[in-house]
Amino acid sequence: MGKLGTHTIFGLLLAIIFSSCAEKQDFDQYDDLSITPTYEASIVYLETPEEVINASNGANFYSQDFNFDAFAEDIFSERVLDGVLTYEVENTTSKRLDLIIEFLDEAGNVLDTESFSINPAPTAVLVREIAYGNAGRSIDIIRNTSGIRLSGTNLSDSSSTSTLPDPMVTLKSSGKFRVRIK
Repeated sequence: MGKLGTHTIFGLLLAIIFSSCAEKQDFDQYDDLSITPTYEASIVYLETPEEVINASNGANFYSQDFNFDAFAEDIFSERVLDGVLTYEVENTTSKRLDLIIEFLDEAGNVLDTESFSINPAPTAVLVREIAYGNAGRSIDIIRNTSGIRLSGTNLSDSSSTSTLPDPMVTLKSSGKFRVRIK
């Protein structure tokens, strides 16, 4: 074969390869893309030694309102789908205690309440998970929360002391929420 014949066959093969492998590109796939990451963060942490509980006047040993706008940010509140708040409570004091967490809207109205009645030590760590969204409480509670009120009440006397080292009550909470970004 001559040079022209080889070039013609080679060109024909390239044309067949490129036409058989080429596929129409779909640039509209971005519109079908769904991005829903899960965000996890600490919400509240309280640690109160038994000596503070004993020294408090009256039954309330703790009462505090916190500004909490993390849920109110547009990137979160408008796109949150569902989630879980997890609470861990440990009491190594000699006290029977009540802990109350209230979720507040901008006007200070209570949207949701979580209460813990805790026996004196020795007790196991109490773990509670509260779902929000389709499988739980209304997700609007989370969307509209802009403050948290935390209070603790001593239901025992103020003179007894635990025999455990460093007796205290500890409350930890964290949230894990799915948010639709796109």
